[in-house]
This record gives sequence, structure tokens and C-alpha cells, in this order.
Amino acid sequence: MNVTKRTVLGLGAAVLALLILSSCGGKKADPLEAIKSAGVLKVGVKSDVPKFGLLNTASNQYEGLEIELAKLIAKDLLGDPSKAVFTPVTAKTRGPLLDNGELDLIIATFTITEERKLTYNFTTPYYTDAVGLLVKKAPAYKSLADLNGKVIGVAQSATSRQAIADAAAALGVKVDFLEFATYPEIKAALDSGRVDVFSVDKSILNGYLDDTTQILPDAFSPQNYGVTSKLDNKDLAAHVDGLITKWLGDGTIAGLVSQFGL
Repeated sequence: MNVTKRTVLGLGAAVLALLILSSCGGKKADPLEAIKSAGVLKVGVKSDVPKFGLLNTASNQYEGLEIELAKLIAKDLLGDPSKAVFTPVTAKTRGPLLDNGELDLIIATFTITEERKLTYNFTTPYYTDAVGLLVKKAPAYKSLADLNGKVIGVAQSATSRQAIADAAAALGVKVDFLEFATYPEIKAALDSGRVDVFSVDKSILNGYLDDTTQILPDAFSPQNYGVTSKLDNKDLAAHVDGLITKWLGDGTIAGLVSQFGL
């Protein structure tokens, strides 16, 4: 055999080997099958939002509407609600944890926006809320119009800040913002006087009401919450969306809303 033939045959063998390796290892695992193979559903949830996702320090168990949704999804996929494994997330950390594959789903008061839909899959909304304002009773504020020059505490990477900024600008009201990593930090800042207002979705604010505070009647920018998955996990997203749509139709989610007093 001459050198040319040996070279051609060698190249052919190399190409064949690459094709075999590509077919064996290059194919991306189906997300649904990967979850079933792992035997767990990894879900990012809130740990500091009463009635949605709250870590009960006495029982060390998560409680709330979104926790129950995660358990229902785990029961559908794995036959066992206890196969839902929870990781606490914040508005700032939930996206990156989904992006890097540490989580399969996010169910954590994640508001659906057109911009976010370019990055993530969202299901049909399972709950709709609006941004509100929690203040101390003593100053007797009545609405956003009374908050000129005040400091508003918001969560990092949340949609609340823009919603309030837009509404304040429309009223000709000047406000400043301070961002915090968690909701308890904002409430502590309100109690200490570091901020004048705690702003996030009203259903979340309800969990931080006490004898010294009140939620103003203002409501801004409807917030639709959806179960969230990576943008390229289309099959998983479609399956979970089908579940949410079914549970909205058969009263399952309405029952959970009632159960947690939302």
C-alpha cells in the first residue's frame, strides 16, 4: 500500500471514530429523563416568603403554596412528592442557579416579563399579584404621592424597583432606593428607620405585617408568577406547563391559594 492510500485510510478511520464519539457522548440528555434517572427534582424556592416559600425553623421544613406545587410536580414525574429537593434562592441567585444546571426548576415568586422570556421558559401563571408598599403606621402615609424624598427598600434584581420608579415619575414624586439581598433584611431596615418603605409584591408584604406597619392601598404593575426552567429545556417546560394548566382548571391551585390564605 502506498503512502497516499495509507493516509486516506487513516483519515477515514479518524473521521469514523469522531462520528462514533459524537453519537455516543455529544447527544444532550433529555431533561425529563435525566430527572427520572436521578430520582429527584431539584427546585429553587424562597425560604423567607410566608405562604409561598418559607423555611419553618422549628420543623426545618419548607411550607407554602410554591412548596406544594413542587411536591405535586415531583409526584407526577417521580411518583413521590418527597422527591422534590429544595434549595433556597433569592431574586438575585435563582437565575444563575438555573443556568448552571444546579436546579431543574424555579418556583420562587418569579415574575414573568417579556425580557425574562428571552432567557427562561415560564409556565402559564399560577398566581397574579401586584407591587405594593409597606410602611410604618406612625407617619400616616396614604399613598405613593406622600413619599416624596423617601427611601424605598427593594430586593436585588426584583421588578419592584422599576414598577415604583415608573409610578413615582408619573406622579412627579422623587424617591430613592436601597437594594437588599433578602426580605427580612428590608423589614429590619424599615424597623430601624434606614428605609421609609418596604416594596415588593403585596402577597409577600402580607407576611411581614405587624402591629406597627400597614400596606398602602396602591397597587402597581401586575406580577404573574410562573414555574421557570432553562430556555433549552423545552420538553420539561411543556410538561410542567401542562400540569399547571390542568391544576388551574380542576381547582387544585385554587385550593392551595385558599389553604394558605392568599
